[in-house]
Amino acid sequence: MRLVTYRYQGQDKVGVVVGDQVADVSAVAPDMNALIAGGQQALDGARRAAETAAKAPLNQVQLLAPIPRPLKNVFCLGLNYKEHVAEGARAGVRTADLPEYPVWFSKPPTAVTGPYDDIVIEPAVSTKYDWEVELAVIIGRAAKHVPKDRAYEYVHSYTIFNDFSVRDLQRRHGGQWFKGKAFDKGSPMGPWLITPDELGNPENLRVICRVNGEIKQDSNTSLMIFDIPTQIADITEVVTLEPGDVISTGTPSGVGFARNPPEFLKNGDVMETEIEKIGVLRNRIVER
Repeated sequence: MRLVTYRYQGQDKVGVVVGDQVADVSAVAPDMNALIAGGQQALDGARRAAETAAKAPLNQVQLLAPIPRPLKNVFCLGLNYKEHVAEGARAGVRTADLPEYPVWFSKPPTAVTGPYDDIVIEPAVSTKYDWEVELAVIIGRAAKHVPKDRAYEYVHSYTIFNDFSVRDLQRRHGGQWFKGKAFDKGSPMGPWLITPDELGNPENLRVICRVNGEIKQDSNTSLMIFDIPTQIADITEVVTLEPGDVISTGTPSGVGFARNPPEFLKNGDVMETEIEKIGVLRNRIVER
């Protein structure tokens, strides 16, 4: 299934995409966090409800981020593709050594924005706004000390996430990336959550980012240094993941700061974030 949060006729609803329509399944759960927390029973209920629920044309609703406000910070992986590590070394911002363990940081819930929303940048704060296409994993049930061979049992769904980054802020604060990754409503998510039965293998998906139609990143999730089970096993050594938690699995090479010469997003640019079998996010960059 493809699960959405959408706005229609002034109301925010939870829906299931059925062809070119959206079925309102808000009677099953009032919001996406509740639907995820409801587990398989809620998914089965949404599937049944979608058969008879009122439907609206997909092109007439406003799709919001599928989880408009995550309950906790988004858990993010840094340096999780070899070529991304290498391009950072060439740009002189880090060594070429591959990480021995997953590199974690987080983004606040306020960083999340919708799949087609404008991203409002502030030139007075920075001019170094950068793109990062990533596959995101949504956790479906409480997870602690999860062995790698059982990790996928804890996955509810997948979506697209752009780890939008403000590069000078990211490097200004003593090696702590948080501020440069936390830009308000800078990180688009969506357009929907797709369940594992529909997506298939998440470890072999093409990931692409375009700016103004030009491909900047083009890679495959099979090239991650630390795969999804490793990520889940690693973080749950010390953190209890809960239903609705989001893991963004890292970005491949092709980011703006490492290009020669460096490139950054500016007023009027259109950033497209695409993952095979899931869809495309399309966000316009607008100066405040």
